Amino acid sequence: MIEPIIAFLLVLFISSMIYIITRRLVPKPLPSEEKSSMYACGEKVFSKRLLVNVTLYKYLIFFVIIDSPALILAFAALALEMINPFTLLIYLGIILAADLLLLGGL
Repeated sequence: MIEPIIAFLLVLFISSMIYIITRRLVPKPLPSEEKSSMYACGEKVFSKRLLVNVTLYKYLIFFVIIDSPALILAFAALALEMINPFTLLIYLGIILAADLLLLGGL
């Protein structure tokens, strides 16, 4: 049991060291006005701010919360011999509670 933990910590340490060393060694690009200017499909845009419409974000959150558990439960239903159905019911209850909390936020 201790070998996987040591291996994980060793890989994490080595990856972190590689990241830190290469971040210091790689030359930083000089900022230029052409690179920092916004463009769309090759056309230069002379706007100072980017206007983004975020009015539909709640529907995206609902879609993710409702659709993802359905996919997870569909795969879990294939392995019902190995999974306790009571655990699936608890999971569905948590999802229902999250949906009801979000509905109150609309």
